[in-house]
Amino acid sequence: MTGGWAFVVGASGAGKDSVIGAAQKLLVRDENIVFARRFVTRPSQAGSEHDAISKGDFQLMAASGGLIWHWQAHGYCYGIASHYTADVSAGRLVVVNGSRAHTSCLVQADDVKVVEISASKIQVASRLQQRGRDDPKAIASRLVRNASLSQVKADFVVVNDSALAASGEQLASYLLATAQLVRQRQAGDMQQFQAPSNSDPIREV
Repeated sequence: MTGGWAFVVGASGAGKDSVIGAAQKLLVRDENIVFARRFVTRPSQAGSEHDAISKGDFQLMAASGGLIWHWQAHGYCYGIASHYTADVSAGRLVVVNGSRAHTSCLVQADDVKVVEISASKIQVASRLQQRGRDDPKAIASRLVRNASLSQVKADFVVVNDSALAASGEQLASYLLATAQLVRQRQAGDMQQFQAPSNSDPIREV
């Protein structure tokens, strides 16, 4: 029995964290979909959805096999604990708040899907300024990185330019549909694991 991974990626300021949070609230009772917490070498803030870790401890954890996925971005290290492989082995879909650069290096596989959260450049720049996390120099750096990683090979795209609730519902619907396909595959109804595309009908939450 094998589940899968769904990496949710997006440019800084696209609202990825907010969209993931909205979808997670809608799917809180679904035992077949697991939202992974990240280790990040950045102090936690109010409302942070990650576990803070020192760079030294992070490196030890990665070297000892404690992280199934890890990458670097914006001067920080990010990682996903290896224990989430147990959920995949049990047939669940594990959702990862990921990185565009990291997913571009992954080997294409039927059990790994990528969802991109996108937004207009105006929205992105405005959100980066409003959230107050970075100084002007850091914001400029994020915008440059956004431009350098503009091409994402995504299986599904959520355009987060309108109400957050609508974007959250789109992501939740995609994850529900993908988890259903995982179960169908497990039952022998499918030969391959193929997640729906934006053109396919998706059951609403």
